[in-house]
Amino acid sequence: MKADADAKAGSRYRIEALAKGLDVLRLFDETVTELKLRDISDRTGIPMPTAFRVVATLEEGGFVERSEDGVIRPGVAVLTLGSAALRGSSLVQVSEQPLRRLAESTGETVNMGVLVGDEVLYLVRLRNSDLVTANVQVGSTLPAPVTSMGKLLLAYLPEQERRDVLAGYDFSRAVGPNAARSAAELEPALAQIRADGYALQDQEVAAGLRSVSVPVLGRDGSPAAAVNIAVAANRHDVEDLRGPLLEALRATADDISLRLRAL
Repeated sequence: MKADADAKAGSRYRIEALAKGLDVLRLFDETVTELKLRDISDRTGIPMPTAFRVVATLEEGGFVERSEDGVIRPGVAVLTLGSAALRGSSLVQVSEQPLRRLAESTGETVNMGVLVGDEVLYLVRLRNSDLVTANVQVGSTLPAPVTSMGKLLLAYLPEQERRDVLAGYDFSRAVGPNAARSAAELEPALAQIRADGYALQDQEVAAGLRSVSVPVLGRDGSPAAAVNIAVAANRHDVEDLRGPLLEALRATADDISLRLRAL
């Protein structure tokens, strides 16, 4: 009965025009970066005249941009909202100080990410200036099967869920020289990660880059996120990552896990 009442209340307070605007913004993602007005109408079911007014309103607020040929793309205001959401999340807030201390004590690049489908979304990135992947920043995504954070989070997924995620992943995409080329090749590495409690990445994202990752545990004891230390391969070999760097990373992850469970 309470659920029915909540549903009715939600419907009573619903602002239809706002809902339509949000439906339009949700059309854009990693693979859909531009649409025509007809595409928006067809995909949302919003009539063309209404879709025109919704897009015009979003355009006025800077949430979409429209080119002279009528192509509609996400605007800068969407990026601002996304950045604010990442900075404001409780996970980011409790992690920032421990990760900053880790970056300062090691002098290396430190990241935190979560699994989104078959990709890792970067929530925190504290970058050492000499790291080779200068194009990764907060809000960026990288393929999970080639990153230390991604492999670690994949390893802890329930088996069927992991199989479903990897079934949709294109192992032929351009990555580093040591990347797995099939799910069958990747699975033994994931089993080893579950046994070890950490993941290594040895020039799988790109040549010249290595990293080590461990989980941040939520209240239920399962990984809520992953943190890693990324290094240049010409300065650190794989064994370096298994030594003091891994020890420091684990201490930081334990600190973040405690802070997260205390919320």
